Amino acid sequence: MSFQEALTDAAERVQTHLSVELAGYAEQPVIAAMRYAVGGGKGLRGFLVLESAALHDVPAWQAVWAASAIEAVHAYSLVHDDLPAMDDDDLRRGHPTVHRKWDDATAILAGDALQTLAFELLSHEDCAPDPAVRLRLIGSLAKAAGARGMVLGQAQDISAETASTPLTLEQITELQENKTGALIRWSAEAGAILGQANPEPMRRYATALGLAFQIADDILDVEGDADKAGKALRKDEEAGKATFVSLLGLEGAKSRALALVEEAEEALSAYGARAVRLREAARFVVAREN
Repeated sequence: MSFQEALTDAAERVQTHLSVELAGYAEQPVIAAMRYAVGGGKGLRGFLVLESAALHDVPAWQAVWAASAIEAVHAYSLVHDDLPAMDDDDLRRGHPTVHRKWDDATAILAGDALQTLAFELLSHEDCAPDPAVRLRLIGSLAKAAGARGMVLGQAQDISAETASTPLTLEQITELQENKTGALIRWSAEAGAILGQANPEPMRRYATALGLAFQIADDILDVEGDADKAGKALRKDEEAGKATFVSLLGLEGAKSRALALVEEAEEALSAYGARAVRLREAARFVVAREN
């Protein structure tokens, strides 16, 4: 199976699992909005969970609970990020954003419900037979998604929009390690947690991967194709926000992203050839078009 096939397969596994979990819910607009929000997308975070779990001999039928949980959290973050009070976006994954298809209140509630669904999934016995492992997953995701991780990064990003001076490279690196990197790190570490192994190699891998992912996003915002990206581009430049491209230059940003890919690959050396797909994932994040 090629990398792209593996990525697609992982996304389909997660999508199927989430569809089954949501099938028993009442037919309400908020439930329809939840289903809509988790549809499409690359499924990279779920893929990282499944691949890191496989490296630690955790079966896919078990790991898919954690993979579905992180994709639910990621979907919630996008729904809220797109709201008028945040980035005010009309398109996501090539389709109208949730608040445009429904309304702001439905989008807020759908995002809230997706967030809580994630922790419901992690608490399920099939996620991990050992309750201590489930508790560790729940606690670490709460930290990664909250005010010491993704939410903090989003708050830092909003503050940067009205700051009197643009952020420095150090500041924007910290911001993105919170906003984007925290959930990517959790995704890679989850497999090691499920396998009750040392998560440090996966943490080092994902730290480099997450930063490369964001630099690639900044590059796409400058030279990407809006149709392929499925969202509006060049908004950061128009808003005068500091990005890795504005601070490093386009070629400098590309060089930094490639160096981070090498760091990510090196972190996987202990796993040998078994980690080939995770190495390919690191190359994918800087070569993608959306």
